[in-house]
Amino acid sequence: MRLDEIMMSDGSDDDSDTGLLTKTKPKTKRPPLYKVMLLNDDFTPMEFVVHVLERFFGLNHAQAFEIMLTVHKKGLAVVGVFSHEIAETKVAQVMDFARRHQHPLQCTMEKEE
Repeated sequence: MRLDEIMMSDGSDDDSDTGLLTKTKPKTKRPPLYKVMLLNDDFTPMEFVVHVLERFFGLNHAQAFEIMLTVHKKGLAVVGVFSHEIAETKVAQVMDFARRHQHPLQCTMEKEE
């Protein structure tokens, strides 16, 4: 008798298969996250960028000022990482707010690797 036959055998001589069923747990995958970034331009005042960071990203003044400087010096900065829907909303809010105040500030999002 083979090992798999021994393991399946319940001692009776009928040929019915009696095996142990195991429940497999489906693997749940976390939804992808998106980086929201501010891009530098030569026209939007630094104070306005700080205000946007405080208002839409909940940063305190010191944090907002540091990120604004990064945007200014490096050309862009990641200002937060969110689910797709939240990132999309933040980008739309910032862009709308900038347009209403006649600033060319650009805010974008990209999938986090």
